[in-house]
Amino acid sequence: MLIPNPTFLRQLVQEYETLRAAESANAAEPSPRARDLAYTLCVSTGTRDVRLALETAHRLLAAMSEPARLAD
Repeated sequence: MLIPNPTFLRQLVQEYETLRAAESANAAEPSPRARDLAYTLCVSTGTRDVRLALETAHRLLAAMSEPARLAD
């Protein structure tokens, strides 16, 4: 599996989670932008479900930042 750029992935997760939090109070259906972000998250993480994509993204981001913590 290709590993996405951590900066891109972090921004994607943040934008998706922020948008869905704002939308959840007002709409049951995700907006077109939220659906686009979900699709991109799935493609970026090699998954087909946005919940799994978010879990995978968080796990990848944690693993990518771990070597930096070990170097300190």
